[in-house]
Amino acid sequence: MGCKKSKLDGDQNGGVLEGNKHQPVRTDLTVYVRDPTSYKPHIVSSDPGLLPGQVFQKMEEKEKIAIALYPYDAIHADDLGFKKGEKLKILEEHGEWWKAKSLTTRKEGFIPSNYVAEADTIETEEWFFKDIARKDAERQLLAPANKPGSYLIRESETSKGSYSLSIRDVDAQGLDVVKHYKIRSLDNGGYYISPKITFSDINSMIKHYHTVSCIRSLVRKCEDSEESVPIKGFLGFFLFAAYYNNSTKVAVKTLKPGTMSVEAFLEEANLMKTLQHDRLVRLYAVVTKTEPIYIITEFMANGSLLDFLKSAAGCKVQLPKLIDFSAQIAEGMAYIEKKNYIHRDLRAANVLVSDSLLCKIADFGLARVIEDDQYTAREGAKFPIKWTAPEAINYGSFTIKSDMWSFGVLLYEIITYGKNPYPGMSNSEVMSSVQRGYRMPRPENCPTELYEIMTSCWKSKPDDRPTFDYIQSVLDDFYTATEGQYQQQP
Repeated sequence: MGCKKSKLDGDQNGGVLEGNKHQPVRTDLTVYVRDPTSYKPHIVSSDPGLLPGQVFQKMEEKEKIAIALYPYDAIHADDLGFKKGEKLKILEEHGEWWKAKSLTTRKEGFIPSNYVAEADTIETEEWFFKDIARKDAERQLLAPANKPGSYLIRESETSKGSYSLSIRDVDAQGLDVVKHYKIRSLDNGGYYISPKITFSDINSMIKHYHTVSCIRSLVRKCEDSEESVPIKGFLGFFLFAAYYNNSTKVAVKTLKPGTMSVEAFLEEANLMKTLQHDRLVRLYAVVTKTEPIYIITEFMANGSLLDFLKSAAGCKVQLPKLIDFSAQIAEGMAYIEKKNYIHRDLRAANVLVSDSLLCKIADFGLARVIEDDQYTAREGAKFPIKWTAPEAINYGSFTIKSDMWSFGVLLYEIITYGKNPYPGMSNSEVMSSVQRGYRMPRPENCPTELYEIMTSCWKSKPDDRPTFDYIQSVLDDFYTATEGQYQQQP
């Protein structure tokens, strides 16, 4: 039987990492999908007029062999399909798509770069997560599919070229936590966690701990279900799941005819496609030849955050995870803020949740072009009043600071598990009360520190409200500001 608590023992084996015998799961994967509505190929021409860095990097000088981490079915004629574990010779590198030759089939074509890793490196290992931040590592390991003893190796955020071990554990109160250990380097190129035992490479370290302990590496999760799943609609959409070219699971949203101008939507959609971030729902394509308009985005299994918070599973989410939801949304909005963009309709209904409880912001920018009284800034319009900043209601002035006001209301939705803000008040009562300085009182079970963040979002003067970058940093450190960064070793 596996140990309940992970630790580093100080016996003659040197730090033995112990944990329960469970098969954990990697909970996310960015899938590169070319825009099927675009007439342009995904290959960038090697025209000499391109700027430096815009041409393919030729690989003739040093042969680069990659290993397929996932199977890939060719979608377009110039794609190269391959099986997991297949060896590929990389011919050209550019952006998300590389040209490669299969050493098994001898065929050539283009492959998604995040489906492969260079051979004979730790990047091919199931337990290695290259570009993952400390906070995201905790989110991965604390996902419902993972159990105590689940772990991963990641690159250190603070020390270039160094690594860290993150492992899921159970604390003295029986709560799930993630502990982090520095993997230290030796002058001769070796590695160690505890100085009582050293290893020539990280692979040897992992093999040792597999031999003397019961941890298991993270494995990548595959979708089992292929049927279309109806999901409750929002923002005038009907939303359902589908498979694009029988390979990539996507969400397809249809807009009611007359909801928006096709020309205005296309202009906005082209900009939206340039906004790509882990906390934003990725827009893959739009179909506008005939109405209704179809919007194809990545699939999020738990639907909207509002519906999830009201569900049986959502009601069981504890406060630390609610704070983490808030931090994830703030991270996405900080990116939108950095790009000088505006959401205009930030609320729990427009945030989607994955099966691993990762939050992503949806429909950023769509409110600007929807021709509906609820979203159009004109006299007599019906705004989502309870989420809208006073200056946006009175003057149609939408800025990132009005988004910050909405974020404060979104925090109220999260901490109350999806309750309607300003309970018992009509929209007109909310408008007049807010103008006189009224703010919602602190909800029951809401930490004082979180309520202070909420009220800072509701400052009367927009310039007095904080930035999303600042709010993200506060929420990320909500529980960890006074904790040690790494577990201490003898």
